Formats: sequence, structure tokens, C-alpha cells
Amino acid sequence: MNKEINERKHSMNRRAFLAKSAIGIGSAALISIVGCSGGENQEAGDMMRKIGGALGNMDFAPKAKRVIYLFQSGGPSQLELFDHKPLLNKMRGQDLPEEIRMGQRLTGMSSGQANFPLVGSPYQFSQHGEAGTWMSDLLPYTSQIADDICVIKSMHTEAINHDPAVTFFQTGSQQPGRPSIGSWLSYGLGSMNDNLPTFTVLLSRGTGRKLSQPLYNRLWGNGFLHSLHQGVQFRAAKDPVLYLQDPKGMDRSDRRKMIDQVAQLNHIQADEFGDPEITSRIAQYEMAYKMQTSVPEIMDVSDEPDYIYKMYGAESMQPGTYAANALLARRLAERGVRFIQLYHMGWDHHDNLPVAVSKQAKDVDQASAALVMDLKQRGMLEDTLVIWGGEFGRTNYSQGELTDNNFGRDHHPRCFSIWMAGGGVKPGMTYGETDDFGYNIVKDPVHVHDFQATMLNQLGINHEKFTFKHQGRRFRLTDVHGHVIKDILS
Repeated sequence: MNKEINERKHSMNRRAFLAKSAIGIGSAALISIVGCSGGENQEAGDMMRKIGGALGNMDFAPKAKRVIYLFQSGGPSQLELFDHKPLLNKMRGQDLPEEIRMGQRLTGMSSGQANFPLVGSPYQFSQHGEAGTWMSDLLPYTSQIADDICVIKSMHTEAINHDPAVTFFQTGSQQPGRPSIGSWLSYGLGSMNDNLPTFTVLLSRGTGRKLSQPLYNRLWGNGFLHSLHQGVQFRAAKDPVLYLQDPKGMDRSDRRKMIDQVAQLNHIQADEFGDPEITSRIAQYEMAYKMQTSVPEIMDVSDEPDYIYKMYGAESMQPGTYAANALLARRLAERGVRFIQLYHMGWDHHDNLPVAVSKQAKDVDQASAALVMDLKQRGMLEDTLVIWGGEFGRTNYSQGELTDNNFGRDHHPRCFSIWMAGGGVKPGMTYGETDDFGYNIVKDPVHVHDFQATMLNQLGINHEKFTFKHQGRRFRLTDVHGHVIKDILS
């Protein structure tokens, strides 16, 4: 066998081998999307563990081991969910005062309006929990966990349109090409398991706006980091991870032999060229082999008891829904996945907001609260950081015509709300304040980079020291900004 391999070394380069072998283009695609450490090939596993945990020792003791990020794509209206502004109802239809707007630039969707009629929420607000956290009646389940979450009402961003705003939250830059949060954590902290990726992604489409803003897989890309750290998308389909299944006629023993032989060829190429991507692919093949067993197991929720389905809601039994993905997030967290990213699309309500936002809130309210309660009852919330929020907020004025029962809201980057739970974040508190118009921050602003710095802090990482040198510059998730919001940390 070794003689044959040596002969191939001289007669065929790696690209030609892949093109002509049984694995073909499909498996070439596989190794570009699957990434994690470990495997049956011990040498490959050891190499990937070394690559996967670049930080080594933490800067300080971490409060969180993992993150579940419930990203609400499209920009949820804080004025319908968390930021109670009765003045807007009193001034309904009146023009937004110029001294409040202060010349803020607007999107092209509302910049041409002759006036900006203020509009309050048609939903009722009340206070919940010992701290009296304000929430609307669109969130009956989230209100039950008011004492477990920290609502930040003073988030702000620089981006005013969806793509740069989502990219900014996920990568620290409005320009595409930087590594995503999950990739940074995979690079810095490495894996906590041998059978699943370090960074997984789950997508769902909301009922509030089915034709919603698209999401691009570069949002969970590795950027200039090693391809080992790219996020792996799990789909609600027959094949949850693309290109994972064996071709017809190939059994497990055949696959094992093929992986071992390809690994030998890759080692030859690695020795010859010194390309770290080759050693990465050795481990990626190993992980793909392991995932053939682990992925079906994680996706099979038939072993969950009835009370769990009741907790997450009926939709948790329908693959691809937000509720089903929230339940999968807990299962992934239990099995040592470091960063679990859920995207729920449909929050972009430029019109028909009263109807659309109620549908969207119903999609996520019960399952989001259930996830927090489920983690808590399993003793996992204390070392799991849960984040809920979108890329920006919505305006306090109506985009387009304001009628008695209908209106829309445009994008608003100056202030919006998110919440965080677990992982050393103080529970049962509200942080930050906006003015009576819900337009400007008046206390404790939190920038996107501050949010990112705080998240890294809870994982034991000093965001200013966590860098990667690329093209002569040391990059970091928080760019050259950000500070830890210590007031919300226990």
C-alpha cells in the first residue's frame, strides 16, 4: 500500500486525485463546510485540538462555556416588545420633533416622506418579575422569565440597512469577509466534543413576513481564519448536513478504509507543501465520519418527554420551526457544541406591523422562554450564555400612511432592545434608558462592540488581546473599539 501511495505522489497531485476518486465533488464540498476537532484518526484529532484552541489558558476564569444566540433577523420593534412609550400614543399622528430627530439620516424608504407621524404601540404593556421589567402582552411567556433575563434597552449600531447591520453584529465589521463570532470562538477556545462541530447554525422563517430579508452563509463563515472554524448549517430536511451520507453501495468499513487512505495521501501533501489547510481536511474527514452517527442522533427528538414538547410548544414537533430549532439548540448544548446560532427571519415590518409583529412574536415567545427554563432546570443556564435580539430597532414614526388600524416602522439604529440570560449575566434587571419618544438613548448606551466585548468576557476572553494577524494587521472581533458592560455582570 505504501509503495502504491508513493507512486501516486509522483504521478498525481492532490486535486487530480480528488477529481478522479470515488469521493468526487460532493465530498470536496463536504470538507469545505464541516469542521471540528477530533476523530478516530488519533493523530488528526490531536492536530486539530492544537489548532482549535489557540488561546490556551484563558485571560480569567470564564462564567460561560457556550453561547446560544437567538438572532431575530429583520429588526424587531422594541416599541412593541420591551420599550414602553405611552407618550407616543398621546401624540399619535403628530410629527416627530426635529429636536428629537436631530438630523439623523434615514433609509431611502422613508427619507422622502413629507412628515413623520408618531405612533405608539397598539399592545398593552405591564411590569413583570421582582424588578418590574416592562414587556408587552405579545410576550406572555417571556414575561414569565423576567427574573432570569437582563433586558438591554440601550443598544445602538452604526448600520442602517439589513446586510451591513447583521454582518456588523456577527463579524464586528459592516464589510463582509471577517470571521463570524462562532468562528472566532472555535479558533480561540476549540471544541468541547469529538462528534459534532464546534459551531452550528439553524435557520427558521417566521410567519410575520414570509418573504423576508435573505441570509447569506458568509454570516457563519470563517473569513481569514482556518476553514476548520466555519459554522456548519443543520437543515430541517432528509439530509440535515449536506454531503454527509455515504454513496449507494458504500458501507461503513469501506468509508473507514477510504478515509485512512486519503489521510495518508494528505499527509504526503502536507509534508511536501506545509499547508495547514491540508491537516485541517484530514480532521474534517474524520469529523464527517463521526457525524454520520452523531447528527441523526441529535436530530431525532423522539426520546424527548411529552412535558418538553409542551414546554416548547406544539411547533417544536415540526422540523424547521423556531421552536424545533430552540429544542435542538438545547440538545446541541448538552452535547458540547460551543456556539449555537439560531436565525429567525421575518421581523422587517415596514407595513402591516400590528398583524405581522404579533405573528412573529408568537413564533418565538414560548420557545425562547422554554429554552431558558429548560437550561435552568438542567443546571446548564449558569454556564450557558443565551442572547436574544436583532440587528437594529424600528422607528417611533410610521413609514408611509398611518391609518386607524395599520402602520409600519422603518429601520432605527439609534436605540433598540435585546436580552441576555445565564453565563454570569445579572438576572432580573433592565439596563439603559431611552427618551420619552423612544428615539434616543439617555442613559447607559451599549454599542455593538460593547456587546461583543461583554460576550467574550463571559467566556474568559479579553477582547483587546484576542487577535489574529492577517495581511500584516492584527484583527479582532471588536476591531479597535468596545468595552465590557460590567454593570450587567454578576
